[in-house]
Amino acid sequence: MQEIIESGRIVDIMVVVIAFEFIALALYRATTRRGIPLPALLANLAAGGSLMLALGSVLKGYAWQATAACLIVALISHVIDIASRWPRAPQSQNVKAPG
Repeated sequence: MQEIIESGRIVDIMVVVIAFEFIALALYRATTRRGIPLPALLANLAAGGSLMLALGSVLKGYAWQATAACLIVALISHVIDIASRWPRAPQSQNVKAPG
């Protein structure tokens, strides 16, 4: 187990698990019309997956730029995920004119 973690192969395994998770949830959504909307699912999994890839890049000794790129993608994906969950302000139907 130590070898799998220290070599970064654990990250490869987890990325495959995330891919299967996406496929399974997308198929569930397609067949039942229930579940997480695909854009929200993709943003969420991209944020977590990018963090895992950043960890893998460090464990595998890649250049710091690879780690930075993964972290930037994680941040952007996280912001998209949060924005998609943020409650929208209700639209007022009865707007009165000033005066």
